Amino acid sequence: MSEPAQLPSKMLIEAKGLGKAYRLFARPLDRLKESLHPFGKSYHTDFHALRGVDFAIRRGEAVAIIGRNGSGKSTLLKLVTGILGPTTGELHVRGRIAALLELGAGFNPEYTGVENVYLNGTIHGLSRAEVDARLGAILDFADIGDFAQRACKSYSSGMFARLAFAAMIHFEPDILIVDEALAVGDVFFQRSATAG
Repeated sequence: MSEPAQLPSKMLIEAKGLGKAYRLFARPLDRLKESLHPFGKSYHTDFHALRGVDFAIRRGEAVAIIGRNGSGKSTLLKLVTGILGPTTGELHVRGRIAALLELGAGFNPEYTGVENVYLNGTIHGLSRAEVDARLGAILDFADIGDFAQRACKSYSSGMFARLAFAAMIHFEPDILIVDEALAVGDVFFQRSATAG
């Protein structure tokens, strides 16, 4: 992934011919046999999660990716965030990304909610002073009360989602990616999360 000069400044994400294939092995031993075979014999089949995907997303746009289970939605989001690399095509991403791809990802269950906010702020390139300035707004939005001072391992999935989402939006990313993580929140949280 790169930031080529030819992209217009308002373009945040651009994909051309994007594809992702996974190697599927019938048995774990086949992976080893393939890696050690002196003539490069293949023991796998390719599963194409994505093929020939083209799209462009400009600054200020909100985009939903809708499809059946197994259609490649999460794979596409992992490509955009850099968790996975594409097998084919080009992907260019410009700007700072914040992602909620899996509930609890990036949070240490032994840390308190506040400690996790500081940890994630650091991961996203914010200074302690910048997190200090946002902490009150994050905790107000998350609305988890005294649990902010308790270890995250004691949180319900809804509380976890509220805190993670509140932190991500207050870190002001250029690109915010959410993959079903908000589905666990109560109806009041879901309304407030989609209102902004």
